[in-house]
Amino acid sequence: MITKEQIIEIIIILSAAVILGFTVSIPTLSEVAASIIYFIVIISANILIKKVIAYYLEAKVTTSFWSWYQFGFAKRSHFKKPIPMFWLPPLLSLISKGYLLWLAILEFDIKAKTERVSKRHGLYRFSEMTDWHIGVIAAWGIAINLILAIIGYLAGFEFFAKLNIWYAFWSIVPISTLDGSKILAGSRGLWFTLLVIIAIFLGYSFIII
Repeated sequence: MITKEQIIEIIIILSAAVILGFTVSIPTLSEVAASIIYFIVIISANILIKKVIAYYLEAKVTTSFWSWYQFGFAKRSHFKKPIPMFWLPPLLSLISKGYLLWLAILEFDIKAKTERVSKRHGLYRFSEMTDWHIGVIAAWGIAINLILAIIGYLAGFEFFAKLNIWYAFWSIVPISTLDGSKILAGSRGLWFTLLVIIAIFLGYSFIII
């Protein structure tokens, strides 16, 4: 039976796909339907792999729209209420006439399950999730999008491949609570390695795809 939480996540995935579908199609709007379908696959795969890895680590991942929580580092710099940022991708695309495609729209939260305390992860037991484990979960989301990019390109879906690469690129950006920040907090080496790999994919996409 589908839970209320699962229904909410499905609505978030579909809403994000629609927003990003229009974002990448401005100003032509000629490929909106295809873009939406592509983003449903891209986002779903990204979220699903995170849930699988989190399940292995006895944790639970929940997805929501990315929100901006503060304008500085001091406690007094925090907003009373987080500002949802789902409007940013289409606005930047509209202003730039489709040249600036900001695709970072979702963030995830993770909580350790109660049984996590009784199982080893490496040399130690952790009742709470470490920055390293959270970073690894976020990194897997990027990895699956790069894998989909390869599959899409080999299957002849070049636009789908490009969207996966762009989505991975924006996911690695270490801003606010986006995936890139989680990876950087967990391991600078892992973040830099993914950045280099994404840069190679990005450069290849401009040359070949």
